[in-house]
Amino acid sequence: MDKARILLVDDEESFRQLLVKRFERKGYQVASAGNGEEALAIGKKNEFDIGLFDLKMPGMDGLELMKQLKKIQPELQVLIITGHGTIETAIQAMKLGAYDYLTKPGNLDEIEVLIEKAFEKKNLIQQNQDLKEALLRSKLRRPIIGESERLKCVLNIIEKVAPTDSTVLIEGESGTGKELVAESIHYLSQRKEQPFIVLNAGALPEQLLESELFGHTKGAFTGAVEEKKGLAEIAHKGTLFLDEIGEIGLALQVKLLRFLETGEVRRVGDNKTKKVDVRIVTATNRKLEDEVKKGNFREDLYYRLNVIKIVVPSLRQRWQDIPLLVDYFLKIYDKSGKKHLSNEALIALKNYQFPGNIRELVNLIQRGVILSTDTTIHKEDLFGRTVETTNQAITLKDMERRHIEQIVQIANGNKTKAADLLGISVRNLYRKLKEYNLDQNYDILS
Repeated sequence: MDKARILLVDDEESFRQLLVKRFERKGYQVASAGNGEEALAIGKKNEFDIGLFDLKMPGMDGLELMKQLKKIQPELQVLIITGHGTIETAIQAMKLGAYDYLTKPGNLDEIEVLIEKAFEKKNLIQQNQDLKEALLRSKLRRPIIGESERLKCVLNIIEKVAPTDSTVLIEGESGTGKELVAESIHYLSQRKEQPFIVLNAGALPEQLLESELFGHTKGAFTGAVEEKKGLAEIAHKGTLFLDEIGEIGLALQVKLLRFLETGEVRRVGDNKTKKVDVRIVTATNRKLEDEVKKGNFREDLYYRLNVIKIVVPSLRQRWQDIPLLVDYFLKIYDKSGKKHLSNEALIALKNYQFPGNIRELVNLIQRGVILSTDTTIHKEDLFGRTVETTNQAITLKDMERRHIEQIVQIANGNKTKAADLLGISVRNLYRKLKEYNLDQNYDILS
């Protein structure tokens, strides 16, 4: 196991140097500071496992330093050390999140034992988080592939919202996997043994859509030769996923709103209602907020649907996941199990803009598997000989966007730390995030 990374902060230089030499001799990585402000600056640029903070220091004291650093590094385990020990101070330190409390000068062997225990705790927390994420993925009927920070944000929201009965609105471009997100919400919920019913609102004309959703009586309209249950009834106790919700006309929006408010369905041509227990999840490739402003979508319905919003990132926004997605789809479509992409082909995919997102990537991989003549899939196998639109030069703005995104990921979504690493103000970072449409995906990490 790696040795702990320690941040040691004490205004008493002789004591500080004594500990630094001792810890370095034992193989620990140690950074030290003589005051809280200096330590905070170091903590913004470097990650640590253990903080060893003096309580009484000029300016920022040990407790305040702990509070500030835990905003940046939540899993940091802190030991408070002081020559002014009282039970009250110890209790306060523990309440604020300190792992333990020591009185100077302390026994160096005891300090090392506490450091090892605190480090063990941090590792256990990390292992639990990794297992939790692995368990979450394993429960899904179809896995969500990727490890980018943007995708982790989506998984985090899915995990939190799935056990509830809240309505969920999923926004994202076509081909990003909105239905997969909806399916994941269902299969991680208490309703997982019940139906998951999908209705694409953009695929049917208005009258047929109402009939599909709520059902109809015999003779309700031309062609209604028998009574039919609607999907809202069929989904009873389960989840009804309404895809392309932005395509529903205003007249049907009124009926959908009433259904959401009352939980009752009325079949077309019937005057009776029936109570159903259904969770509603919707998706759209439009920004419904803009559609409300244009008068195309009812504001009251929008607020009913938008209890929880999940924004699914486009593939170009999570391009770091492309190698993992490629490996996953190759396992599905390459029956020989021997094919792989050349470096040039992988670079071309990473630089490609993917207007069709993951759906387009699947098509490209299928094409590459079929057209490649040996075990290596080349760029030409994916895109053909005319690849000028695929291997596009990355613009300066594109480079800046990707660099900012990478730094925010390195900073674990902490904007103050990211701004510091980028050498710009937090205000300027917020402006850049908004400019590149990165702000929504990192709101959860603010």
